[in-house]
Amino acid sequence: MFTRRQFLTRTLQGSSLVALGAVVPQFVARTAQAAAPGKDTILVVLEMTGGNDGLNTVIPYADDLYHKARPTLHQTKDIVIRLNDHVGLHSGMQGLRPLWEQGQLAVVQGVGYPNPERSHFEAMDIWQSADPKRVVTTGWLGRAAVESQDRSGGVPILHLGANRLPFAVAGAPGGGAVTINNQYSFHLELNGGTTGQQKARRRLLEELAAPAAKGGENDPVSFVQRRQLQTLIAVEDLRGLLEGLKNGPQQGTGLAQKLQLIAGLIAKGFGTRIFYVSLDGFDTHANQDSTHNKLLAELADAVAGFFGTLKKTGHDGRVQLMTFSEFGRRVQENGSRGTDHGAASCLFVAGPSVKGGVVGKHPNLADLDAGDLKFHTDFRRIYATLLDGWLGCDSKAVLGAKWDHVKEVGPKA
Repeated sequence: MFTRRQFLTRTLQGSSLVALGAVVPQFVARTAQAAAPGKDTILVVLEMTGGNDGLNTVIPYADDLYHKARPTLHQTKDIVIRLNDHVGLHSGMQGLRPLWEQGQLAVVQGVGYPNPERSHFEAMDIWQSADPKRVVTTGWLGRAAVESQDRSGGVPILHLGANRLPFAVAGAPGGGAVTINNQYSFHLELNGGTTGQQKARRRLLEELAAPAAKGGENDPVSFVQRRQLQTLIAVEDLRGLLEGLKNGPQQGTGLAQKLQLIAGLIAKGFGTRIFYVSLDGFDTHANQDSTHNKLLAELADAVAGFFGTLKKTGHDGRVQLMTFSEFGRRVQENGSRGTDHGAASCLFVAGPSVKGGVVGKHPNLADLDAGDLKFHTDFRRIYATLLDGWLGCDSKAVLGAKWDHVKEVGPKA
C-alpha cells in the first residue's frame, strides 16, 4: 500500500499521454466552471493552423479584381456556394451548406487587428492571448475559465491533438487544462489494480480534494493542491468515458474523429465547457488548389457531422463552434500557384443558437494594405461576443477592454 505522500507524488507525476497544463494559481475562491450535464453552454474552438487563405474560403466571386489576382486559383460563380450576390464559400465546403441554409452559420469577413504580424508564431500568440501587443502571458480561454466563477472543479478545458497544450488555454485554474492525443490513448500510472484498489484510490483522491477545515480553503497552497486533485478525479472519469467511446462505432478520421469524440463526451455529460482542436496544413505557398480544397472539405464535413451527432443526442443547441487562423494570405497568387503570408482573413461561428449571416462587406480589393486585405472586424469583438453572450464570462475582465459585440455571432433571441 502507498502512503499518502507516495500516492500524491506518483499520481501527480504519473500521467502518460495526458498533459496537465502549467499551474497558474488564481488565489481566489473560484475555479473553472464545469458544465451541468444537459444544461450549460459549450464552446468548441477550431484552429486552422498555417494561415488559411480567407480570400479563397469566402470568395468575392462577383469581383473582377479577384479573378485577376487569382488567375489559376480563382473559383467562378458557377462553382462557389453562394451566400449572396457578391460572395460565396469555396466549393469544397459543401458540408456547411445545410448549416448556412438553416441559418446556423455566421460568416465573418475581414477579421484581423491593427499592425498585423505575418510570422506564424507571433501571429498565433496574438490570437491565442488576445493581445496584439504580446504583453499578456496567459491565453484568452485560460482566463475565461478563471472568470467562470464556479467551484465544481473538473476539467474546464479539454484539448484534443498531438501537440502540446495550446497557449490559448494557459492560465486555466490549478492546471485544469488537459490534452488527449494518440487516438484516445490514455492512462494514468496508478489506474491498474483490482476493482477494490481502484475504488480505494478514488476515495483517497476525493478525500484529499475536499476543502480543509477552519479556513484552510483560503490557503493558496491548499487551493492549488485541491484544484489539481479535482482535475485528477475528473481525469479518471475521462479515462473511463474514453474507453467506452473507443470501443463504440468510429466515425471518420482526423478532425472528424476528434469532433465525434467531443460530441460523445458532451452526450455522456462529462462537464467540460471549452474544447480545443486544430487542423494543420494551411500554409499553402505552392500548388494550393488541391491541398486547400481537401482541407476545407475535411473541415466542413467534420463540422457538419459533429452537429449532426449532437442533434441526435439532443445537445446541439448547447454548442457553438468557432474557427480561426493566425492570418490570411496575400491577394495576389505567387508564381508557384500558391499564396504567401497575408493579413486579414475570415472565420466561422456555427451552431443552432447562432443568429447567422454574412458579417460586414468583403474587404475592398482596390484598397489594400501593402498587397493584403484590410480588416474591418477586430477578432476581439468575436471573442467578446462569445464570452459575454455564450460562456457567461465578463469579457472585459478576460480581454482587458470592452469590445462591441457582433450580432450575427450572438445567440438567437
